Amino acid sequence: MMRHTSLGDSTFKRSRQLKQLLDKNEIAFAGNLKLKIYGTLDCPSGKRMKAQNRVFFSSAAEAVESDYRPCGHCMRIDYKRWKASLM
Repeated sequence: MMRHTSLGDSTFKRSRQLKQLLDKNEIAFAGNLKLKIYGTLDCPSGKRMKAQNRVFFSSAAEAVESDYRPCGHCMRIDYKRWKASLM
C-alpha cells in the first residue's frame, strides 16, 4: 500500500511520480484510507476523494489483505461477492 501524499511534496511531483508508477504497471487499484474501500483507477467515486485519503495498491489481493472492500460502483460483481460473504 502506498499513500498518495508520500509520492511528493507538491501536486506536480505527485502526479509525475504517479505517472511513472502507472507506466511501470506498479499500481493497479486505488483506495480510500478512511473508508477502507478500493476500486479501479478510473472510478468516478475514487477520482473525487481527497489526496490525503487516497492510497494505491499493486493488486486486488494486496487491497484485500489490507482489509479493504471492493467499491460498489466500479467493482459491482466483486462488491456483491464480498457482501454475500458477510451473511
